[in-house]
Amino acid sequence: MSENSRKTQQESEKINKNASGEELVSRVIEQENADDPAAKKEREEAYNAYVKQVTPTYSLPLHMVKAFLVGGAICLAGQLITSYCMNARGMDQLTAGKWTSLILVLASAILTGLNIYPSLAQFAGAGVLVPITGFANGIASSALEYKKEGQVFGLGAQIFSIGGPVILYGIFTSWVLGVIYLILKTLGMV
Repeated sequence: MSENSRKTQQESEKINKNASGEELVSRVIEQENADDPAAKKEREEAYNAYVKQVTPTYSLPLHMVKAFLVGGAICLAGQLITSYCMNARGMDQLTAGKWTSLILVLASAILTGLNIYPSLAQFAGAGVLVPITGFANGIASSALEYKKEGQVFGLGAQIFSIGGPVILYGIFTSWVLGVIYLILKTLGMV
């Protein structure tokens, strides 16, 4: 190893261990068009050090437990609402399910409006993506984000920017399944 390469490597190791993100980015930019293999290696090391600094670390088991507990709590709340509607209000199961859906969507939209749902999503991750509450959050957050652009071009045009694909592929999937069912019924297989 030449003296110049050894010096560059030692300098690179020093920078990578003690450098701030800005210093690492400037080092990467400085070596952008480097032809020297040592300079290319230094750029790569600075880039890798920067990526390591800015990449968040997390504990997968902890995230899984949080998602399970929060998602379970949302499902428990739904079951409690259904049970209350059926037992205390005398509703049949179908009507109680409709009220449960309505209340969960309303609660999700209100929590999104109060900026509580995004904090809950940050904490629980996939646990709050229980379909009905996650969908309501997606619609409400789009409405809040684009309301400043006006009723038509903001709210009206953008409200389904997140929910639109869900609706589109939900309808398409149900159509495909309907066609498959029709074919199977015509062939006498169903």
